[in-house]
Amino acid sequence: MTTLNADPQELAKFSDLAHRWWDTQSEFRPLHEINPLRLGWIEQHTRLAAKRVVDIGCGGGILSDAMARRGADVLGIDLAGKALKVAQLHALEAGTPSIEYREVAAEALAAEQPAQFDIVTCMEMLEHVPEPASVVRACAALAKPGGWVFFSTINRNAKAFLFAIVGAEHLLQLLPKGTHEYARFIKPSQLAQWARDAGLVPQSTRGMEYNPLTRRYRLSGNTDVNYLVACRKPA
Repeated sequence: MTTLNADPQELAKFSDLAHRWWDTQSEFRPLHEINPLRLGWIEQHTRLAAKRVVDIGCGGGILSDAMARRGADVLGIDLAGKALKVAQLHALEAGTPSIEYREVAAEALAAEQPAQFDIVTCMEMLEHVPEPASVVRACAALAKPGGWVFFSTINRNAKAFLFAIVGAEHLLQLLPKGTHEYARFIKPSQLAQWARDAGLVPQSTRGMEYNPLTRRYRLSGNTDVNYLVACRKPA
């Protein structure tokens, strides 16, 4: 690659908050709260135990750590160095087994280790990079034949703008202002097309909803705002 598929402002934004990744009452509280849902979604499709997993855009390692504790051999990668240091420190302090973190781009890892992973996860990351389709291609390349690739991101429509930006960032203050940029949101049809173009077969899609009254997240059939996509690489 001649240019890195990353936005320096996005990396700086998450690096500045790095020390708060594992504070469950911090700006990362939503990630802690949706993590059991993400983990359960993955395990609905495939077992994690004894699988080789790469978590793309792992940040401070919330999902990576959980997958390792389910018996997977996990590699978490990101380009935000400070967040990775926090992830490494947490794994050390918590005694998390079979986990490693590296500062490397998805595309670079795909060139280095093609078809080496049973499971590839890329959660809440695609909407933060300049060329999300390039990351989808890298995810496909990293997966073994017959392997699974899981994405989660945010739909692009008026409701998503209202809920994910106006609601979550400004009214409810679940996230810091400026966390998301509407123009980078991704329609499910776009993501499905990028996946197919990369040789993946979309298997299922689920929405993720937040109830501000109960302060609870749940999976549903409504993909208007947050959604997850499970894909399979043909064997």
